[in-house]
Amino acid sequence: MLNIVGKRKIFFAISSLLVLVSIIFIAIFGLKPGIDFTGGSLLEISFTSERPSISAVQDVFADNTYGNVLVQPTEETGYLLKMRFISEEEHTVILNTLRDKFEVIKDNGLSVVTDGSDSQLINLESTTVESASNTSEVVDATIVENRLIEDRVETIGPAISSQLQKRSFEAAIAVVLAIVFYVAYAFRKVSKPVQSWKYGITAIIALIHDVTITMGVFAILGKFYNVEVDIPFVVAMLTILGYSVNDTIVVFDRVRENLIKYGYEKFDEIVNKGVNETLVRSLNTSFTTLIVLFALFLFGGSTIHYFSLALIIGIFFGTYSSIFLASPLLVVWQKISKK
Repeated sequence: MLNIVGKRKIFFAISSLLVLVSIIFIAIFGLKPGIDFTGGSLLEISFTSERPSISAVQDVFADNTYGNVLVQPTEETGYLLKMRFISEEEHTVILNTLRDKFEVIKDNGLSVVTDGSDSQLINLESTTVESASNTSEVVDATIVENRLIEDRVETIGPAISSQLQKRSFEAAIAVVLAIVFYVAYAFRKVSKPVQSWKYGITAIIALIHDVTITMGVFAILGKFYNVEVDIPFVVAMLTILGYSVNDTIVVFDRVRENLIKYGYEKFDEIVNKGVNETLVRSLNTSFTTLIVLFALFLFGGSTIHYFSLALIIGIFFGTYSSIFLASPLLVVWQKISKK
């Protein structure tokens, strides 16, 4: 049996360091908000042949006329362009500029001439060919080898964005309060040696640990790789909250069963026993979940790329916190109450 509770100071030190570093990164760099929160415009373009490099597209917006334009690859032939709010006139200018720069037109020097019955090739300098019966039509035979296609354009106004921020914050607060009340009610029968509401507070501490580390990673990604946080990121955070508290409550529930069965005189041993009894279950559940998330991260496309990454980070540390942080914290509560 692993002595996880006995070595809790090591795990507390690791968690404290990770959280402290994450808070520093968040304070210095901050999270880079996407257009869901700031308002702006999104253009999705694709190319019929080979797409240009990211740096080449970024060079088009190097003068910052349209703000800090974020260029993200999509699939194999397209890009997402995220920028400040643009008018329809600016939208047209952007498309024309991109097409002038990246569309490739091949001129073979010939045109197809039709007179209703026969066809012939002439030099492009000719405009018409007279016949005894009618004037033939000259058809331009130039070929567009790489055409730029606009797949979609979206705009989000600031009013909507501020409402989304408010609702996201309210959703997070509601989740936290619901967790505390639920855990306090569920563990009301084991109020000794640790009061039931402290189980809920411990679960919240573990959640804050998981979310803070995930946000710290995205603060670094936003600073150095222009990764923005948007509504999918908020959804990922709420998913992490739900997954992490579920794993923590499973461990707490086994501790509760052992307290009812063996008493609470040796509380630290009871907690350590509960953690070990659920250890394999927790690791197996997280491992299988992470396999799916890695598959989404690698093959799911750019739309859910960072959504999957946020879940991978959050669930990994959620598993860690439910085993090595939340349960040992119960022992800390118990020792504090003794003093």
